[in-house]
Amino acid sequence: MSRSSFNSGWQFREKSNPFAEMGRAAIPYQDVTLPHDAMIARVRDPGLERGAWTAYYPGGVYEYRASFILPEDAVGKRVVFEFDGVYRDAVIHVNGDYAGQRPSGYARFLIDASELVRAGRNEIHVEARNHQDGRWYTGAGIYRDVWLHVLEPVHLAVDGVRVRTPDIEPELAFVEAEITVDNDSAAVRTVEVRTEIADPGGRVVGSSHAVVTVLPGEPAVSRLAHYVGDPELWNVDTPHLYTLVTELYDDGGPIESRSTRFGIRRLQLNPVSGLRINGETVKLRGACVHHDNGVIGAATVARADERRVEILKQAGFNAIRSSHNPLSTAMLDACDRLGMLVLDEAFDMWTTGKTEFGAALHFVEWWERDLESMVARDFNHPSVILYSIGNEIPETGTPRGGVWGRRLAEKVRSLDDTRFVTNAINGLLAVMPDIVEMMQPQPRPGSTESADTVTAPPAGGDGPGVNTLMSDLGDMMNAIGSSENVTRRTAESFGVLDVAGMNYLDGRYETDRELFPNRIILGTETFPTRIDRYWDLVLRHGHVIGDFTWTGWDYLGEAGIGRVRYPDDEEPGEALSGAYPWLVAACGDIDITGWRRPASFYREIVYGLRADPYIAVRRPGRYGQRVETGPWAWSDAVASWSWGETEGRPVVVEVYSDADEVELLINDRSVGRRPVGPAHRFRTAFDTLHEEGTVTAVAYRGGAETGRWSLRSATGPVLLRAVADRPVIRADDSDLAYVELSLVDGEGTPFVEDREVSVAVAGPGVLQGMGSGDPATEESFASATHRTFDGRAVAVVRPTGAGRIGVAVTAAGCPPVEVVVEATAEAGRRG
Repeated sequence: MSRSSFNSGWQFREKSNPFAEMGRAAIPYQDVTLPHDAMIARVRDPGLERGAWTAYYPGGVYEYRASFILPEDAVGKRVVFEFDGVYRDAVIHVNGDYAGQRPSGYARFLIDASELVRAGRNEIHVEARNHQDGRWYTGAGIYRDVWLHVLEPVHLAVDGVRVRTPDIEPELAFVEAEITVDNDSAAVRTVEVRTEIADPGGRVVGSSHAVVTVLPGEPAVSRLAHYVGDPELWNVDTPHLYTLVTELYDDGGPIESRSTRFGIRRLQLNPVSGLRINGETVKLRGACVHHDNGVIGAATVARADERRVEILKQAGFNAIRSSHNPLSTAMLDACDRLGMLVLDEAFDMWTTGKTEFGAALHFVEWWERDLESMVARDFNHPSVILYSIGNEIPETGTPRGGVWGRRLAEKVRSLDDTRFVTNAINGLLAVMPDIVEMMQPQPRPGSTESADTVTAPPAGGDGPGVNTLMSDLGDMMNAIGSSENVTRRTAESFGVLDVAGMNYLDGRYETDRELFPNRIILGTETFPTRIDRYWDLVLRHGHVIGDFTWTGWDYLGEAGIGRVRYPDDEEPGEALSGAYPWLVAACGDIDITGWRRPASFYREIVYGLRADPYIAVRRPGRYGQRVETGPWAWSDAVASWSWGETEGRPVVVEVYSDADEVELLINDRSVGRRPVGPAHRFRTAFDTLHEEGTVTAVAYRGGAETGRWSLRSATGPVLLRAVADRPVIRADDSDLAYVELSLVDGEGTPFVEDREVSVAVAGPGVLQGMGSGDPATEESFASATHRTFDGRAVAVVRPTGAGRIGVAVTAAGCPPVEVVVEATAEAGRRG
């Protein structure tokens, strides 16, 4: 088999109407390299209906085209295009003829163009569209990788190698390779399948072979047994990967060869020990993540996803929940290599739509093919331990929803019985029709008012304000979710699952232990501000296997759900979203540039992974102001002691720690000691005066110091610093260089002030995107000039070939700087 990247040589434009173009100049195409997000460079629309959902980016229709040369000897072979994701409603033509389509914007799919191609030059054309279909920023176009397969008449099926490890002992592991061979010829063919397993160090540790007779048009499956001695097991801390090489031979010699990476690991589940991997209980420290990559939009360049996994793991997470669609192949590869567990999610909608033109329109016709695609791709990834069949599906509170849940769960099990099935169920949504009915105005007994009459609240408003409503949201969801009505309504939907996925239902964790003693629970979506409470429940209960916060990484769209609001804010917004120019959700532990926010370090302390305390300072300019936050919002604090002209002004210093108490020192002078730790939700605050110099938090347990942490004031002239994440990158379309930009003093201490920063790229590279963590900005990520936020920004450079890439950076009042990255072809493509 010939499998090659098909990311280069593409052109794109907004969809043209050929009739409208008659008699006038056609809309020009632009050269692009895939993966490509057609939406991220569009002008945002402040007047867009429900614009906060998509970060005020409008929808559109886009078309792509690419030419390719097919040699004479390829005619008669199977020619297949593999798309890892096109958003959305993709329609594909080859040489002007219809080749296939896929409504889902997230499913990996194959297009068989064998009957449409010819020797010589060919053209593939792809249309994609989005319009009022997403509840977040979706991106658009061919935003994931494309591969071209040229297959011999007798060949391994595209997803024809599956590896199982059903029996594992310390001395010996049984590895079964399930090989599917296709025969597109008109004759019966007898071939030989040979397999060889190499350990993580490259040493051959097993082999097998089998003779397979394949009838025309009828796939043949061969199961080859291998026994690997002293297996190196895959887990989050030891992500050992083996390689299976599968070769296909006939009398004329080798037909094709394929390499498959896999891990040897055993999954077990019960309500006493919870989730066990290789016999050891693992609690899931989970992060929900959307699919966009921040300043480069939805483009799934492999390095972007790999970097996200690296940073999430450094921040203490050991699991990712894809929200709310299957992860990219690139991210799964990274999770395999780096040791990150995956809950891969299939759907955000079933038969009931959440948007006007969402996935519910195509669900009934396409759900089986979408599940088959996800499982076929996931099967050999050891990182994938759970499949989720849905997210907050309204039908889960109805009998029909129970039927659908069973149908989907059993389909997944028929495709893969080696992993567990869950569904992220929201109790509030499951009984929403009941709540809506209860909230309908009712006429007073004896009154002449109709049931449609609504009495206005008294002037001045006795009802709850936005802050009260938002702060009470979590308690309200728990109260409803713990009700007998939800217990009854969701019993069937939970009953078809291996793991009961619960969104904002921690009130059920303990009671369900008695009501459903065999129920195993996973917090599939939770408020970030309550992680201390959730984690205590996870640690105390064997049947609760983990927690997934909303969210681990910030994302575009659902703009402002985690924002902090002050009375003098100009934008009114709504209770759950921010008005234009709000851009991001602002609820992630890590911002869209990859910078860890204070909430991330707080979580690390709650997890028991950090001994030192952590300091974050609330913005002095907001001191004393009333603040409004919701359950997804952390405080508006920054890990900085550099606040400009604030000497002697009051300031609030937050300190996080798992110790008994912490002492705050300013320039080695004690401000006081305060209790902290679990009984005080791992945090405290000191109301003090700002004083340039150093602020230090010292943690004590049993009277003895256990750790300390300091922040220092930046002094002197403002300097510009540029640091690339790696000095050497791969010279291919799968890699990126992230250049972190910051305003610092001579010792590298960051300033909080902001300036416009400009970037110029020289050599074999282009600026893929540039931006900051500013949650509300009108700046474009496509611009080479961007204002820093809290003194920081990031520029993302994509190589176009091998050689020296120079990134020159300038900012007003700062000496210019340059960083050099070497792009080399020697490393090759990862994955």
